[in-house]
Amino acid sequence: MALAIDNSCMASGCKRSKAACFELDFKREFEMDLGLFMMPLHDQKRNITDVLQQDREAIILADKLGFAEAWVGEHTTCSAEPIVDSLQFLATLIDATKNIKFATGVLNLPQQHPATVAGRVAQFDHLSRGRFIMGVGPGGLTSDMELFDTINMNRAEMVLDSVEIIHKIWASDPPYEIQGKYWKAVVKDQVIHSLGFGPMLKPYQKPYPPLAISVMSPSSSSAKQAGERGWEIVSANFTPASNVKTHWEQYAIGCSNAGRKVDRTKWRVARSILVTDTDQEAADYLAQDESAYGAYYDYIIEDMAVFKMLRVLKPSKETPDEAVTRKNCMDWMVLSGSPKTVLDKLVAFVDELGGPFGGLLMTQKDWDVPSVHRRTMELLALEVMPKLRQHVSAMQTA
Repeated sequence: MALAIDNSCMASGCKRSKAACFELDFKREFEMDLGLFMMPLHDQKRNITDVLQQDREAIILADKLGFAEAWVGEHTTCSAEPIVDSLQFLATLIDATKNIKFATGVLNLPQQHPATVAGRVAQFDHLSRGRFIMGVGPGGLTSDMELFDTINMNRAEMVLDSVEIIHKIWASDPPYEIQGKYWKAVVKDQVIHSLGFGPMLKPYQKPYPPLAISVMSPSSSSAKQAGERGWEIVSANFTPASNVKTHWEQYAIGCSNAGRKVDRTKWRVARSILVTDTDQEAADYLAQDESAYGAYYDYIIEDMAVFKMLRVLKPSKETPDEAVTRKNCMDWMVLSGSPKTVLDKLVAFVDELGGPFGGLLMTQKDWDVPSVHRRTMELLALEVMPKLRQHVSAMQTA
């Protein structure tokens, strides 16, 4: 399939043409991975023990179906998103799976000391023998921000400061005297080499695990910063394709600013996907008032309204607030139907984004009807993705 490419580069000040940037993106073929992304979001009335076990079952199934990654979020003060420690949760799955990589989606860095994060991540990386991706972010829950007193802080700046300290810890040996803007890591007077006092654990992966940051806002500045620093990005599933496209544009600008080669394998895109045996089955399920997909967007709409960030859910700046409804959000952002229908929608989605990306992350929903959600994972992995990869391969060849 031929792609129309503007002759002017998207990056301000970049001397390369957009065609040259595109050529760098596609200079080598790659296969789009399939992953699973859990916020996780659940019905607050459900038993937490059952919820945790069901989330584990989903990742074990994903591993059996060949999913490449499983991303899991964490929050301290939310009964709707009840995983408090994603690393602890994921550690229970290391021996229950074979190949799937584990990713934090995300570690909320402003809410914990960088030295604590450095130690916990390094330990998990060893336990999983490198099956780990370090997803980070500024934290998106106001009650967590209140608890940890970060509401009025520059959390985006805190993320950058934290990562810099973590990487310095991993790159050095004691004595440590690392001074950041928000934290410091100092171990110098109590270093006793004969007793092993002082050193902090280094990761299994060298020099450290890949780092990715979540992005959701249109023309996200975080995406540009990630490109400048060589990080990877994950585009949220609760924003329309028109906004997702701007994430890559900003990432490419960041790469250009830093003189980095753009690489679309460093971009993951999360989507709400429902695959059923027939189109009618998907339509009937989504039409139910109590469907997990409808409940998901009810939650997201209220959450974004609290933050005064409904723009994240809108397909254009001209979309009025009152148009951001459950039905419209599902129309804009849920890819549903039979395997053939979902494949067609995913092909159109990839084309709208200007080409393939490194990973498609199916967003996990509460298993209100477990058979529906298991079937979605099976059909997506076994019937849809092989054909989508064929399309991606044809695009790269073209």
